[in-house]
Amino acid sequence: MRVVHVTDCYLPRVGGIELHVRDLADQQRAAGHDVLVVTTTPGESLPGLMRVRDRRTDWLTGLSAEVVQAHVSVVSPFAMAAARRTSYAGVPTVVTVHSLWTHLGPLPELTRELWGMGRWPVMWSAVSEPAAEPVRHLLGVPVHVLPNAVDLSAWLPLPLGPVDGRPRVLSVMRLTAVKRALPLLDVLRSAAGQVDLRATVIGDGPKRAAMERYVDRHGLADVVELAGTQQRDVIRQRLAGAVVFLAPAHRESFGIAALEARASGVPVLASARSGVASFVTHGQDGLLARDDREMADELVRLLADERLRTRIAEHNRLVAPRFGWAEALSDHARVYALAGAVDRQGARAVVAR
Repeated sequence: MRVVHVTDCYLPRVGGIELHVRDLADQQRAAGHDVLVVTTTPGESLPGLMRVRDRRTDWLTGLSAEVVQAHVSVVSPFAMAAARRTSYAGVPTVVTVHSLWTHLGPLPELTRELWGMGRWPVMWSAVSEPAAEPVRHLLGVPVHVLPNAVDLSAWLPLPLGPVDGRPRVLSVMRLTAVKRALPLLDVLRSAAGQVDLRATVIGDGPKRAAMERYVDRHGLADVVELAGTQQRDVIRQRLAGAVVFLAPAHRESFGIAALEARASGVPVLASARSGVASFVTHGQDGLLARDDREMADELVRLLADERLRTRIAEHNRLVAPRFGWAEALSDHARVYALAGAVDRQGARAVVAR
């Protein structure tokens, strides 16, 4: 099958959409599909990757796509324009929402009216149930759940070593306001006032400088390490030495980094409002908190209660999570087939008029 993925955001920028689209394309190619990724993100051109300089859609001509999957966040004009054009041109089209369309003011409604999205002959999907529900409410259309996935075999738990000194807390995230980079430091500072800990934050982004100032201002240099962007093998090693993975974002639509930590056997502490709750059950795979105060309290609880921490870690090491690639590819094939069955006769009539 000739599959074309369209995304405003792609490597070398690092984030959830970027990594997921790269991995999804690689997995589909390994399964025998002909896959092309198209993006406006600048960078090196590679086989199977087309970079375009503007948001026009004339690049679509001659691609012979059998299905187009547009990956969208809160604002994704390039992918949205491509989805609209391909769907009205009669190409089976799937739009996958990777963000939570909540707490955005009038933006979703304005976009819906401007683009007429609820009338597009596309198959709508989202990466989790929390991400799907706002789309259903906004557009009044069916929205399928197409979860993100990880290579579970690549994140098998490594042998446990002794906890050397202070217990380690790990976070892997884009350092942005949406990911709640500065509130993460508030949580760590509050917990560090009650229990001994050492935290490592892996990632980069626009809030990096503000986080550095926060660490200096509050004397947290001996508590918090801002490690910057790291490769996956380094993250795996860091997970092997961590006793808690902390994911502070409330508006996390799925949480790939948290799933990788869960697959590696590490207890996960996350917001109960986020998509992480799709694969973390409170008290079983980790703990879920309703707000920052509760998150700090639960972090103290995990670090102070070795018995609780060990029980959760043993469960995570023995019971593999869902959301591996075999399941994900099957889900995508199912939704692609549904997109192929969408009635586009009315859409062709609209274009003709």
